[in-house]
Amino acid sequence: MNLAGQLRPIVAALAVLAATATRAEEANDYPTAARAEYVYGCMKANGESRQAIEQCSCSIDVVASIVTYERYVTAETALSMSQVRGNLGVQFRTSEQANSAVNDLRRAQAEAEVRCF
Repeated sequence: MNLAGQLRPIVAALAVLAATATRAEEANDYPTAARAEYVYGCMKANGESRQAIEQCSCSIDVVASIVTYERYVTAETALSMSQVRGNLGVQFRTSEQANSAVNDLRRAQAEAEVRCF
């Protein structure tokens, strides 16, 4: 076997490792504080047990693997600001961009529900 033949499997393995590392970085772009806040809220809604910690931790991992952190922040902001009365709240309730981000987050949370609970 020549040198090119020997290097081919090594190059293929490096390509797979690089792709995996990129996906891991994308899935882990949520700051620890955002993850902790999500788990805390999830536990409040689902009971404060060891099982809830595991399920809620799984849930934020699934959400992070589907929705980028930037999109997550947009959705959380839209959900929060849509509670505001008046013109400002209406803008967040009727914005196509805000609604799209919220829908993406809800779909990710539904997937997390299926996988983790």
